[in-house]
Amino acid sequence: MKTDYATLLRQGSALRDKGDLAGAERLYRRAIAAAPRQAEPFHHLAGLARTEGRLDVAERLYREALARQPGAPATARVLATILLSQGRYDEGFALWEARHAVPAMAKPNLPYSEWQGEPVAGKSLLIWPEQGLGDQIQFARFAPQLAAQGADVTLLCLPPLARLFEAHLGVRVVAAQGAVSFPDPHVWVMTCSLAWRMGVEVDAIPNAPYLGPMAGAAAPASDRFRIGLKTTGNPHHENDANRSLSSEEAERLAASLPGEVVDLDPAATGAKDFGDTADLLATLDFVVSVDTAVAHLAGAMGRPGAVLLPAKETDWRWLRDRGDSPWYPSLTLYRQPCPGAWDEPLGNLIADVSARAEASGKVG
Repeated sequence: MKTDYATLLRQGSALRDKGDLAGAERLYRRAIAAAPRQAEPFHHLAGLARTEGRLDVAERLYREALARQPGAPATARVLATILLSQGRYDEGFALWEARHAVPAMAKPNLPYSEWQGEPVAGKSLLIWPEQGLGDQIQFARFAPQLAAQGADVTLLCLPPLARLFEAHLGVRVVAAQGAVSFPDPHVWVMTCSLAWRMGVEVDAIPNAPYLGPMAGAAAPASDRFRIGLKTTGNPHHENDANRSLSSEEAERLAASLPGEVVDLDPAATGAKDFGDTADLLATLDFVVSVDTAVAHLAGAMGRPGAVLLPAKETDWRWLRDRGDSPWYPSLTLYRQPCPGAWDEPLGNLIADVSARAEASGKVG
């Protein structure tokens, strides 16, 4: 009896979930042979190639899926992240707009025109918040750029960022909490759509520091080499199991770093918002963080630091196969060679930071 493609997909996904990727691929290919005009088998097979790091194959298969189901949000969104991770921003950011088909990322129903990238001089522009704290820090750099072009900018943001943004961005800032009021804008735009609407290319990202401490410029407050350490992110993040260090790995790293190690978790620092955290970062010689909002804050402040990146589901913004970031030039990237393998990047990080501490002439 001939097996239908939907059954083959279910069987393939069951093998994939058990870690049998080769078996899953065989069943997905059988599903394609059984239903060559269906998009879903191509999407599933592309997902396997993406997991294995075969991005050229994944891209081709996702495009095959889109050819069969044009505009499919799930496929367009994942293809977008592949392109963005390669610095192919023009098409990547356009496809990434498909994220708004996900209910949790849906656009608000506002009675104003959505900004398409046209000149903003003399216009009022509202930036609507979306996604997490790190995302909003990353894209906040564009608010003062738009103000410099003559726009009257209102930036809505998550409350922990409001005081920091108001102090440094030079635009009207409103904490997005409960009922909020703001001047009626001529146009509005989603926070994470700013780079696309402004036509940003990977080699021309505005990346001068744009945030800083609340209390003004602050030098490191000790004659010891001080390192801030953030080893975990939001536990509710979909990739947190891969990006955060285990407690054992975190303890080993903290014990191996030179100088004075400062735990940057708010529970340890007492920070009530990111303004408080910015003040603390300004007193440090170096910041070490997993891929979470503290890394974005350090980069936005131009603080020297390191970001530990997982091999699985690496976020697109850190690009591929490079140790620097065009978004944050002060940061160095340390990548896992394969999923779960932290020993190599942690060892390289410890050696590099130890050399930096020694060169600083500060007491260890």
